[in-house]
Amino acid sequence: MIWVSRFNAKEFVVNAELIEFIEETPDTVITMVTGKKILVKEPAATIVEKVLAYRQTINPGTSGAGVVKVIAPAE
Repeated sequence: MIWVSRFNAKEFVVNAELIEFIEETPDTVITMVTGKKILVKEPAATIVEKVLAYRQTINPGTSGAGVVKVIAPAE
């Protein structure tokens, strides 16, 4: 589980295991495996960092449980 925030500054928890993908449109949208879309304040790179940190806490000694490389979009 990771903490994220809405644009009104309210924080809530998202199940990191159910994130299918994250996109910036330019706002950050998290799409869950259920198809639900969540608009959050944090940039995509921050969400990825939080997911990696979460996975390292549940699987100590791993590098993020399967996430190999994150490539930032071209600007």
